[in-house]
Amino acid sequence: MKKYNLAVIFAGGKSSRMGEDKALLPFGSFSTLSSFQYDKLTHLFKNVYISTKEDKFDFDVELIEDIYEESSPLVGLLSIFETLHIEEVFVLSVDAPFVDEEIISKIMQTDIKEYDAIVAKSPNGLEPLCGRYRKTILPILKQQYAKSNHKMQELLNLANTYKVKFDTKQPFMNLNYQTEYKKALRFIEE
Repeated sequence: MKKYNLAVIFAGGKSSRMGEDKALLPFGSFSTLSSFQYDKLTHLFKNVYISTKEDKFDFDVELIEDIYEESSPLVGLLSIFETLHIEEVFVLSVDAPFVDEEIISKIMQTDIKEYDAIVAKSPNGLEPLCGRYRKTILPILKQQYAKSNHKMQELLNLANTYKVKFDTKQPFMNLNYQTEYKKALRFIEE
């Protein structure tokens, strides 16, 4: 199988709703949710990084540390494009463990040339942390950062964004609360 070039797992959030760092929670047979996501993505991508504020991981992984003080996906994206000399990147949130190979492949196989971003759209709406971003989005990222507007939805409204539609919510379930985490653990045990 041909591997895609580059993916970044977003694991720099504060996890305030979870009450503890969700990137470090055990998941399935993996010591952390981060290592679970990393293992999945290394089967699909040649290079996998983690976007974070600090090195807190118990496995060997290349990090892209935020170059700005604020915590937001917008800061993570800015840091990726200002750190790596790349044309595009696939991003996935650490707390979306059920986004699978089929979903990722559908996004990766969508022709991106004229778009700044290709993101999943579930029945919940846009899923900004499950998508591909091109370097052409950098001027809009900088403009939004300068305005202190970190809302990914607004970034995607300003950018030339293509939405890949999915009919089900379940794969995009985010683990923001302990109840969601426990439900996800039950789901993978089945």
